Amino acid sequence: MASEKSPMLVLGATTFAFMVCFVVWMMFGVLGIPLRDELGLNSAEFGLLTATPVLSGALLRLPLGIWTDRFGGRIIMTALLIGCAMPVYAISYAVEFWQFLAIGLVLGVVGASFAVGIPYVARLFPPEKRGFATGVFGAGTVGAAVNLFITPSLQEAWGWRAVPRIYAVALVITAIIFWFSSVRDPGAGAASATTTRRLGLLKDARLWRYCQYYSVCFGGFTALSLWIPQYMMAEYQYPIVLASAMAAGFALPGAILRAVGGALADRFGAHTITWWGLWVAWVCLFLLSYPDTIFTINTIDGPRSFAINIPPSLFTMLLFVLGAVFAFGMASTFKHVADDFPENMGTVTGIVGLVGGLGGFLLPVLFGAALDLTGIRSSAFMLLYGIVSISLILLYQSTVRHMGITGQKEG
Repeated sequence: MASEKSPMLVLGATTFAFMVCFVVWMMFGVLGIPLRDELGLNSAEFGLLTATPVLSGALLRLPLGIWTDRFGGRIIMTALLIGCAMPVYAISYAVEFWQFLAIGLVLGVVGASFAVGIPYVARLFPPEKRGFATGVFGAGTVGAAVNLFITPSLQEAWGWRAVPRIYAVALVITAIIFWFSSVRDPGAGAASATTTRRLGLLKDARLWRYCQYYSVCFGGFTALSLWIPQYMMAEYQYPIVLASAMAAGFALPGAILRAVGGALADRFGAHTITWWGLWVAWVCLFLLSYPDTIFTINTIDGPRSFAINIPPSLFTMLLFVLGAVFAFGMASTFKHVADDFPENMGTVTGIVGLVGGLGGFLLPVLFGAALDLTGIRSSAFMLLYGIVSISLILLYQSTVRHMGITGQKEG
């Protein structure tokens, strides 16, 4: 790298930029709560509102990943930060549901910043440290927790319309900080493959395995980060600030532990970390799925009633563990991407990120539809439990059985 700036400084600046993007990307998870009452939305419409930015952020990861390979992460990230400031600011003037959806599609571009940062930081480090580097960058998803702490406070102090204005200014300031703290992308333009040849990577079976891993881990992380605040308000009657703070018990470990997950993937192998992480997630989701239940048993002394419920303390602890294993899974996926596709990291990151982002878009909508259909709040966790169960079966059939992954590190 032809620059006096250290890779760690650039990694820190890029991670910070991604964190700010993630705050903006997730803000509808909090802003949507007062908007739900103001616009008279049902659960499915609320899920669509919160997930709309996730949709465009997912779809744009592929083209932005390709452009990152071609033009470099420094240029694309700076342009993204500045370009998204205006639609974010425009949210403060929206009054109709369709306007929020339309602007949400545009501001979702900030979510595509992931496909820019991953290949950029990976190219700054040698192969044996790429799991750590991409894990540190991925820790920028701590923006989901920052959103849960900051957005409710800003909203209560100045009203919800002030929040997007503040965040628009933050994007511009972040763009300036990033530009002067970053360096030219050492791999920009190095790959001579055309777009058609890059898209030919879709024929690689490894790519689809990574899409499977990431759709569960990142899709589940994103969807629950959006869904949990209103869930805790309804289930435990918490005010919005407290519900958001408690929901951070899921989002925070899901972000900061990505660096740990990347380091573990460097040492033990990405598939191993993903396999055991999904098993832990399966157990957590099984417990979270159980709804509040009161049942009566006819005993020899007459009817006796029992109640089963998950107290807030246990609920928060299970969310913490679930967030941690999702973080490990997200980090381990991109360790393999960096190792297996060094010439096309931007493109592959875009494809994998697109699939994962689509999971993050679809799940909140499905959560809302399941709630409207069943009337059971924990149906969101039931749905995710079923998805993780299917993923474990597919992962075993495609990889574990053939590689003996449960007991050894991949080569």
